[in-house]
Amino acid sequence: MPTYEYLCSECEHAFEAVQSFTDPVIEVCPKCDGQVRKVYNNVGVVFKGSGFYKTDSRSTPPAKSETLAVKTESKPVTKTESKPAVKSKK
Repeated sequence: MPTYEYLCSECEHAFEAVQSFTDPVIEVCPKCDGQVRKVYNNVGVVFKGSGFYKTDSRSTPPAKSETLAVKTESKPVTKTESKPAVKSKK
């Protein structure tokens, strides 16, 4: 069963109550008989298992610009060797 936190709007008395979802909401402060309201806090969430990290996701196909770059790089390159110029003696 969930634990709810309440705060009195008159005497600022804070208290917790373990209640079922079907239980009626507490409306009266047990200390001063003033009006109370539920206090909502952040809930801690823990992700366990696979699928929560970038490395766990499936690989995506490369973008079109990347595939074009790969195709142009795969062409064979021919090198032409040139001989250095020979200097003549005068």
